[in-house]
Amino acid sequence: MGKDALGDIGFGYRPRAAYASDPAHSRGRLFDEPESPTRTPFQRDRDRIIHSTAFRRLKHKTQVFVAHEGDHYRTRLTHSIEVAQIARALARALRGDEDLAEAVALVHDFGHTPFGHTGEEALNEKMAAWGGFDHNAQSLRVVTRLERRYAEFDGLNLTWETLEGLVKHNGPLTDASGKGLKGPVPQAIRDYSELHDLELDRFAGIEAQCAAIADDIAYNSHDIDDGLRSGFLTLEMLEDVGLPGSILKDVRARYPQLDDVRTGHELMRRQITLMVEDVITSTKANIERLKPDSADAVRAAGETMVTFSAGMAAAEKELKAFLYKHLYRHAEVMRVRADAEQIVRDLFDVYFADPRAMPDGWREGLDRAQDRIKARSVADFLAGMTDTYALKEHRRLFDHTPDLS
Repeated sequence: MGKDALGDIGFGYRPRAAYASDPAHSRGRLFDEPESPTRTPFQRDRDRIIHSTAFRRLKHKTQVFVAHEGDHYRTRLTHSIEVAQIARALARALRGDEDLAEAVALVHDFGHTPFGHTGEEALNEKMAAWGGFDHNAQSLRVVTRLERRYAEFDGLNLTWETLEGLVKHNGPLTDASGKGLKGPVPQAIRDYSELHDLELDRFAGIEAQCAAIADDIAYNSHDIDDGLRSGFLTLEMLEDVGLPGSILKDVRARYPQLDDVRTGHELMRRQITLMVEDVITSTKANIERLKPDSADAVRAAGETMVTFSAGMAAAEKELKAFLYKHLYRHAEVMRVRADAEQIVRDLFDVYFADPRAMPDGWREGLDRAQDRIKARSVADFLAGMTDTYALKEHRRLFDHTPDLS
């Protein structure tokens, strides 16, 4: 059932730019399914992502601060929702497919371990002998294999465009010869691409690029917010950083009596607005220069089209360096990271030594499996854990569990 039969359901088939991804001409799903009579393929992807178990688990997965440290800190779930809002705004302004941009934004963190990048580093170390661990590849495993909801296939059976965006939202993974641009391409990505060619040497569509830069905009802003809430950052510290410093100067000039909490929120909303508007202006200039006449022309452009201007890119780089030094590497954050790493290492060692320590549905057949199969199954189980479940499991299996509060 195509565009004419479906009509303009949910405004999903409204006119869009020639370079946008068109749901009426999607490259389809690995397993053929009848079209929905009420949703475009990309709207259907978005809905499947939201209703998945992996999406709900993001609620208790660390962004920067461990999930139980406070109710108002971002988690992977709230971060993904904020990224999706910004991605939709960008796609709308650029006349792309908003639903596809939203789907890629909502699914992009599915492969993250408990305790954020700390858990990923620990799991990658443990998996070094079997291809390592990469959260992007794990996201693909989740939506193509590990979610078990449907009678006829494993995974969510998402469209080619959503999977392409998930895998390549940060750019191509290989050169034209298939050689990895940043080291070996994770086996999970290569294996799936052999079945459903994701064109790993080309850029993703405009919508996935919107989701990628929306990710940067979201965490550059909300990590400041969480840093202020924690006390690890102060408004005075931000005065010396170009982008937030200039915004603070304007806010204080206009509202000299404003309290610090409201000042911080004014900073956040203005910074997001400035960055979004900069991306729209810069990307429109790129589109005018490159003149893509199809979604495939965006993929073949040889460069990322959705970008910051040179000035904003420099300001964003300075801000990231500031956050890295004063927030991500703060002594208290590093203390929690060290303890969280140990929890992930301990759990991997126990499950690998005795898969019977894992629950039903995960341990079957692993006592006789090759080490690489057993290790990957343990990694799948561990990566799917929330912070709270990882702590609970560690307390069950060990006499002492670090206090991450």
